[in-house]
Amino acid sequence: MAVIEQLQLKDYEKCNNIWNMATCEFTEKFRKEIEAGNRTVYIYKIDGEFIGEIAFVLEMNDPDYTRPNHRVYISRLLVKQEYRNQGIGGILIDHVLDVVQELGYKEATIGVDKDNVAALHLYQKKGFVTVLFDGKDEYGEFYKLLKSL
Repeated sequence: MAVIEQLQLKDYEKCNNIWNMATCEFTEKFRKEIEAGNRTVYIYKIDGEFIGEIAFVLEMNDPDYTRPNHRVYISRLLVKQEYRNQGIGGILIDHVLDVVQELGYKEATIGVDKDNVAALHLYQKKGFVTVLFDGKDEYGEFYKLLKSL
């Protein structure tokens, strides 16, 4: 049975089932953000197994991405390789957008690499159609996309 649950910090290491926590340079940063209450993570589970995750971040120190009590950043949409193309990513986006809208946010942003065609298509389908930024950083070319809630 599939469920979406908010991640508890004590279960953070179980995310390793979805992504390689040992090699990700942001693993500790994300843990600290969860601990501080700046990052809220939701996990898609099938029979208790961590299959996918998505998060929202309240403050990114970037006004394109976040504005206090108005704009929230959607982060880390990941689905385990063998479960992709089954609609799980869309379900996770819908879930987190419902949560942030209930919290009173009016806008949501997301970043996507230009070469990640599948993710870009999904985000546009979910209403992230306003391009706030089209450029590059040390990780490559990407867009910052905005959706009104």
